[in-house]
Amino acid sequence: MESEKIGKEGSVMGQYYLAIDIGASSGRHILGHVENGRMVLEEMYRFDNRQQRRDGHDCWDVENLWQGILGGLKACKAQGKIPATVGIDTWAVDFVLLDKDGKRLGDAVAYRDGRTEGMDKAVDALIPPAELYARTGIQKQLFNTIYQLMALKQEHPEQLEAAHSLLMIPDYFNYLLTGVQKQEYTNASSTNLVNAAKKTWDRELLDTLGLPRRLFGPLSMPGTVVGPLKEEIAAEVGFQTTVILPATHDTGSAFLAVPARDDRAVYLSSGTWSLLGVENEAPITTEESRAQNFTNEGGAWYRFRYLKNIMGLWMIQSIRRELNGVDYVAGKTRAAWTLDVKAGEKQWSFPDLIAAAESAADFTAVVDANDDAFLAPDSMILAVQKACAAAGQPVPQTVGQLMQCVYRSLTLCYKNAIAGLSELTGKTYTSINIVGGGCQDNYLNRMTAAVTGLPVYAGPVEGTAIGNLAVQMIHGGEFAGLVTARQSIRESFDIKEVLPQ
Repeated sequence: MESEKIGKEGSVMGQYYLAIDIGASSGRHILGHVENGRMVLEEMYRFDNRQQRRDGHDCWDVENLWQGILGGLKACKAQGKIPATVGIDTWAVDFVLLDKDGKRLGDAVAYRDGRTEGMDKAVDALIPPAELYARTGIQKQLFNTIYQLMALKQEHPEQLEAAHSLLMIPDYFNYLLTGVQKQEYTNASSTNLVNAAKKTWDRELLDTLGLPRRLFGPLSMPGTVVGPLKEEIAAEVGFQTTVILPATHDTGSAFLAVPARDDRAVYLSSGTWSLLGVENEAPITTEESRAQNFTNEGGAWYRFRYLKNIMGLWMIQSIRRELNGVDYVAGKTRAAWTLDVKAGEKQWSFPDLIAAAESAADFTAVVDANDDAFLAPDSMILAVQKACAAAGQPVPQTVGQLMQCVYRSLTLCYKNAIAGLSELTGKTYTSINIVGGGCQDNYLNRMTAAVTGLPVYAGPVEGTAIGNLAVQMIHGGEFAGLVTARQSIRESFDIKEVLPQ
């Protein structure tokens, strides 16, 4: 493998690195290299991510994802661009169990599945919520791994009894690629089972919950080598490479890509979820922090992501699917709603929805975007309408009113979260740095700046993949560390400034 190549006009290019970034709706292979100090990206492959209804639960189609991963590696070979290292990131909290022979037990149940209903009460009976938060620093969300495991313990205790290891979704795909089982720290921290201060599994908590200790091994930091591809995988894709751990939690990778100008910047990773927060050197696990439902997720180099999970573009994505006559999970019945259009009457694009929202700028109704009612409703449209009615507010009757309500609600959540951050950290924040696909929504950016009164810096778009690549490139010697990597990111990608008006 050549360590460097000659690019355009004789410029020197570093070796290739591959980020496999899998989100809730799709995955993609983003190839990166450094050329004259700047990061250069190329999308090599894209594949769908979908859920399936199995045995009464919404589950990830793991086999489809695995074929997508292999397909992207083969695409690199086909174009003669062989990565020196590969890193996988995905969403958090979901997992699989493996038996003593390394075979998967059961399905990879999706976090939006309803199996965790009531499991918070089961956990509360074993450990008070305040003590749980003081130990782990993780905000209460009903889909957290801790509640998923309690649901599994109740429904399929035989799976826990037969299990010898637990792997988060990206850990599992690393295992399929290399045959090596490693549990990566940033994703593990989302489980609500890692001690925030000790930065390792909380063994006493595991015992309290009756979870087998054998499932939880040593935690590995981003930058750790997992291993080379298994011989049969290398033969199938046509080359050998080394799998490296990035921050396998996609938000952990996205935060690394934020080219913040100073320590008074708020970070916002904008995608299916809006993750709004800051980086801290130590977790904040006070009762005041718990009351405001902030979370302390572990990051690369033990940089804690202190943030609030906000429903994000999921609401907009769900509304678009409904308007276009598409259900997000096969088998779910779509509840009836009334608007000025019918489902499937036309195919709505995101620009169409933005234009509709702008046309209804005087519609003032808002909902709490963080309400569990919007987590996985049969109808997002009906859920918004019902919430408005219950609050005694005008009920959206047009697509424009509906979208204006969602945009107002999201930006109000951003404003309130920043106020909470200031109160809890004692800092006054002066800007918002948005990364991820959502930073392309100029209307949302303008509204965010207007509602919060802070300048918005939007970009880079491929925040998660860039953060993934940054860890690989630091490991590969392209950058001395995160400071120089972020400097390169600032110089490599278009960052748009949006001032409050």
